[in-house]
Amino acid sequence: MKTVNLMGGGRVGQTLGRLLAQDGRYQVQDVLTRSAASAQQAVDFIGKGRAVVHMADLRPADLWLLAVPDDQIAPVASDLATCEGLTPATVFHTSGAMRAELLKPLQDIGWHAASVHCLLSFASPVTALEQFADTPCALEGDAQALAELRPLLTRLGAQCFAIRSEDKLLYHAGAVFATNFLPVLQDLAEQLWQHTGMPPRLVQHLRASLLQNAINNIVKLGPQAALTGPASRGDTALLATQAKAVRDWNASAGLAYQALSALAGQLALRKKPTE
Repeated sequence: MKTVNLMGGGRVGQTLGRLLAQDGRYQVQDVLTRSAASAQQAVDFIGKGRAVVHMADLRPADLWLLAVPDDQIAPVASDLATCEGLTPATVFHTSGAMRAELLKPLQDIGWHAASVHCLLSFASPVTALEQFADTPCALEGDAQALAELRPLLTRLGAQCFAIRSEDKLLYHAGAVFATNFLPVLQDLAEQLWQHTGMPPRLVQHLRASLLQNAINNIVKLGPQAALTGPASRGDTALLATQAKAVRDWNASAGLAYQALSALAGQLALRKKPTE
């Protein structure tokens, strides 16, 4: 059975660690985080492994998962490359925006490296486990690393696809638009409703109904057909007046309203795809 070490025990690390432990072909060995408490918490959730807080205590492994913040990938790879007693292995990081080339210090000493981004909102490890099946995973890196990771991730339930290194930033921006901005837009809507005196119980009702209906329409009809509102009707006079009202309430929200209205107008005018 192959061994795997995890560096980083947050939501992504815990989720993938648990899936790897359940796969049965990899033994989760060492889990390193910045504190003993967080390392042990990750181990407890994964159900396997040994909590570690010092890189020097990591044992050699066949597979290394770096689920650390983007700005820590390169420093961690550099530090790992200088550790004594470790042997070349396959290593991958989980950033959606950063390339596998950040792992070059390890590649320079014979490791095989890749990036793997699972396009899933990791709100919590428990929820992510329930939602992981059929999750698209973008793969980028050297051929030998990908030859090992693609079948592994497919067994875990992912739908793998290759992505060019130079496209990672735009690919990840798509994920930000699709998921990260949705809570921001919903919060702005609720602030506006609350500001205008809507009862809190109705605000909560709209979160469960209006938002869900809009999502259902996008899934069923596609973004263009699901688009409603003044931009879809070409009501430029209302858009301008409303943008000013929102801008007077909150300058940043007003700019967002104006920019999103322009994009909505472009979407409304876009030629529908031929069926």
